[in-house]
Amino acid sequence: MEAYLDNAATTKAADSVVEMMQKVLLEDYGNPSSRHQKGVEAEYYVQQARKAIAKALKCQEGEIVLTSGGTESNNMALIGLADANKRTGKHIISTCIEHASVYQPLLYLESIGYEITFLPVNSNGQLEPEALRSAIRPDTILVSVMMVNNEIGAIEPIEELAKVIHETNPQTLFHVDAIQGFGKLPIYPKRIGVDAMSVSGHKLHGPKGSGFLFVRDKVKMRPYIYGGGQQKGMRSGTENVPAIAGLWQAVTMYLAEEKERREHMYRLKEAFVKGVSELPGVKVWGIFAEDKETGLSERLHKTAPHIVSVGFDGIKSEVLLHALEDKGVYVSSGSACSSNHPAISGTLAGIGVPKEYLDCTLRFSFSYENTPEQVQYAIDCLKELIPVFRRFRHH
Repeated sequence: MEAYLDNAATTKAADSVVEMMQKVLLEDYGNPSSRHQKGVEAEYYVQQARKAIAKALKCQEGEIVLTSGGTESNNMALIGLADANKRTGKHIISTCIEHASVYQPLLYLESIGYEITFLPVNSNGQLEPEALRSAIRPDTILVSVMMVNNEIGAIEPIEELAKVIHETNPQTLFHVDAIQGFGKLPIYPKRIGVDAMSVSGHKLHGPKGSGFLFVRDKVKMRPYIYGGGQQKGMRSGTENVPAIAGLWQAVTMYLAEEKERREHMYRLKEAFVKGVSELPGVKVWGIFAEDKETGLSERLHKTAPHIVSVGFDGIKSEVLLHALEDKGVYVSSGSACSSNHPAISGTLAGIGVPKEYLDCTLRFSFSYENTPEQVQYAIDCLKELIPVFRRFRHH
């Protein structure tokens, strides 16, 4: 049996996404900026994608910049917003559990004279709104907080954080990295006071190399790709129409099946957490474990539906990852984008995971295509493998 449980790294593209992309590559292959019929046909896909995204976010089509994915969207937002608003101040706030595609641009901004404050999170991986309130200053131009943490599935209190920002300094802009959130949980950035939001297509069964950035109307942002003036000059370059068409399909499918998908993933997550919790020397991180009054299902619903982070006492994550791979179970250690750098996870350290578990933790992540049988198979494989590795350790 094969169980692909690394959906937070990437999802399999849906069949309808592949068919749509093939049609664009082979039939409607014009340049959307061309004035002839082939150009008009290509432009149609770009417009439809904007329409679907605007409908999903309940925003205007003009507030969407189509990008090559999450990393570009995060870079564009952070560097573009900081640059356009530097006269107001040079202080930026973020958290200690952000993805590298937020963390690295912030370090770049620091190197050119901005001041960055990285706030700590609580043991469930959440930023406390009051901690944010006390960090905001008159010269704070931007706050950037992820919606869902990519390693442990913590959901940040985005709506409360937005409220705190607007109460404390109405000039401060709020950017949300929703790369693990959009497609799993509803979010309406304009309604809750978010100024910019990044999304990636390949996390919701769309193609790699697709994504978008929501930028609220009238927010000043400077582009950093110049050229033919496409997308109102915010991102020059011929649009990647096949990827955009695929993204349109993925977003449309998500809109049609949003609740069913989410509850399906929560059921898988609950079954998995129950199964692994019975294994010796195994700990699940960031699931409100200290909240003894609440049932497991209710606690899990306070976290994202698709991500589970599990620590295996005394078994190196790399070793267990490859042993599972031999059995057809695919998982990851940390986040895929940073697992090329074996540095210890900032998220796990940030939520106070004991040192001995830091390089003994794996991430399991589900999609609506996973089945209860695959989840059970993964648990059975762990049941079989863990005692073997523990025996080795004691010899």
